[in-house]
Amino acid sequence: MRGTASPERVVVLALDGVYPFELGIPARILGAADGRYEVLTCTVDGGPVRTNADFTITVDHGPEALATADTVVIAPISPAVVTDELPDEVTAALARIPGRARIVSICTGAFVLAAAGLLDGRKATTHWQLADRFRGMYPHIDLDPDVLFVDDGRVLTSAGAASGVDVCLHVVRTDHGSELANTVARRCVVPPFRDGGQAQYIEQPVPESGAASTAATRAWALERLDEPLALSDLAEHARMSRRTFARRFNDEVGLSPGRWLIQQRVTRARHLLESSDLPVDRIAAEVGFATGASLRQHLHASIGVSPQAYRRTFQKAR
Repeated sequence: MRGTASPERVVVLALDGVYPFELGIPARILGAADGRYEVLTCTVDGGPVRTNADFTITVDHGPEALATADTVVIAPISPAVVTDELPDEVTAALARIPGRARIVSICTGAFVLAAAGLLDGRKATTHWQLADRFRGMYPHIDLDPDVLFVDDGRVLTSAGAASGVDVCLHVVRTDHGSELANTVARRCVVPPFRDGGQAQYIEQPVPESGAASTAATRAWALERLDEPLALSDLAEHARMSRRTFARRFNDEVGLSPGRWLIQQRVTRARHLLESSDLPVDRIAAEVGFATGASLRQHLHASIGVSPQAYRRTFQKAR
């Protein structure tokens, strides 16, 4: 949890071949967070950079801005210009990043971090289409191509394109809580939290015509998280066999029904810990965990802290 006395400085690094859509995501999302962040954009020499589209962009800042950053975002570049050896000016620019700063990459930005050695010993992700290439270049890095983003403490990596929105909302949520993150999402007309991972976007056979969706059942389940929902309950609501439901659910969401339910329960528990004074055991019952111990286990597995520690963080902020 970061302080709110002054805006956190976020510096976005634009490299040659940058994707303009993703380059604008940090300013759009973090800039909607009630003045909590100041977003600057820089290049390695302060000069213009060519995008992967048919235009060049100019910025107001050079690499010296990186030395002032609380958070650095590496915007993605065209795969055509990705190499395992960084140009000297890029290496020099990255060396300016303070050791205390949080570092976030979007899509192919993970290749830049990997080439700089910033992902050594860490878990990471990138666009699923580039997973084999990434593993071939950096076999020592623990790559998870099925998720939208990975939070590995100081370093966060995200998948392709719109997952930059997901990771920036996660930054707001981590720093300032779910209420502000949800407000930002509403202002930007994006979902505050996308179900599942990028596995659901991987190319796969088109489902048979008229195939039923699990969306209605997911909405039904979200209204009943306090109940002990089993796979058979979900399948019955969807009027499918358990096997068909589980397969279709995974195809649509990228998670098994069980993992998705845990994810939703943890998300709801975090909101209650932030916004209420309910005892941990009561919150566990409200979100469908059998005991407070079960909530503690799942919350720690998800974000690495206990319910009490999580609540203290946001109570101090309030």
